[in-house]
Amino acid sequence: MSLNQTNDQTEEDATELQFPKEFEKAETLLISEVDMLLEHRKAQNESAEEEQELSEVFMKTLSYCQRFSRYKNRETIAAVRSLLTQKKLHKYELSQLANL
Repeated sequence: MSLNQTNDQTEEDATELQFPKEFEKAETLLISEVDMLLEHRKAQNESAEEEQELSEVFMKTLSYCQRFSRYKNRETIAAVRSLLTQKKLHKYELSQLANL
């Protein structure tokens, strides 16, 4: 498939905030939010009667999130989101700035 624009498709370019249609209704997550979700999933697995081995990809993703997670509780994450939402940023920009 060519990178040129067609009638129905525009070229994807995050620097210009041009994303595929599939992403129009999608929400972005902060690394800290992903970390909380993965930690919750890990805790659920550990407390289950039959603990299953978590995949290598899961563990590597969790390790990455633990390393780069800036905010450690829900209140801080909510405050950061609220502050950046006031700036009228695109949701992609908001998550990228919050992850810095």
